[in-house]
Amino acid sequence: MSTTVGAFIAGGIAACGAVTATHPFETVKIRMQLQGELQDKGHQPHHYRGPLHGVSVIVRNEGLRGVYRGLGCAYIYQVLLNGCRLGFYEPMREGLASLIFKDGKVQNLGINMFCGASSGIIGAAAGSPFFLVKTRLQSYSPFLPVGTQHRYRNAWHGLSQIFKTEGFFGLYRGVGAAMIRTGFGSSVQLPTYFFAKRRLMRHLGMEEGPALHLSSSAVSGFVVCCVMHPPDTIMSRLYNQNGNLYKGVFDCLGKTIRTEGLFAIYKGFLPHLARILPHTILTLSLAEQTNKLMRKLENRILPESVLKAI
Repeated sequence: MSTTVGAFIAGGIAACGAVTATHPFETVKIRMQLQGELQDKGHQPHHYRGPLHGVSVIVRNEGLRGVYRGLGCAYIYQVLLNGCRLGFYEPMREGLASLIFKDGKVQNLGINMFCGASSGIIGAAAGSPFFLVKTRLQSYSPFLPVGTQHRYRNAWHGLSQIFKTEGFFGLYRGVGAAMIRTGFGSSVQLPTYFFAKRRLMRHLGMEEGPALHLSSSAVSGFVVCCVMHPPDTIMSRLYNQNGNLYKGVFDCLGKTIRTEGLFAIYKGFLPHLARILPHTILTLSLAEQTNKLMRKLENRILPESVLKAI
């Protein structure tokens, strides 16, 4: 196992590789979540109708740059989020298992879910300002605008504008929804990944390697999307609002369902699934490889006394 710092770096690198491939679907997802915001059924625009249609519409009107708006913020956010999630999960899990069962190797679903959620919440809180700016950059369209439009030139301009107009706490607008969303997703991502991995090895005789990592990641990604999407929709709306359209998570949830119906919280589910499946597969599969590279690097540079303590 890598050190916590090594696992943090490995997780961040893996997530950046994944987000490069899946960012266009994230842009479509956010715009679908915002289109028709608080408008009655039958009066809602449908500029973006699905993952592929959405990507084609944006590329046709805004070019390739349009689907990659906010990519720089996405990189920083992913380093912070997945660095924390993949870096702190195993040390926390081992520590709790040692405390409760006197054996750090014991696998317990409750402990696994708690540590997955906790490590994800830490990462979500750390990266929230960057996700806020990323959401606003991705929602902006000079051709087919949806939701509130924010004219930021780049990530730094966005951060500075929010700080000037809303103060320090403006940078953490919607952080509660972000922590709920990521807590939900993280509580099931790593536990379901390792659960699927163990079951595939035990029942199908699969061995360590890309095929096992791919299959386990696909199972994990689907479960994460189902659990995380409703709070993800709420988070996108809280992040993108101007002023105080919503007072908080439950106010946003209530207004959305009352005005647009229950299934409004699942707007953008298909592009989310199209993003999160390959993203989870790439993140967790790449994390296995980057962790191996970090272990080799640590074996070369760390003293033997430190390595024995890991």
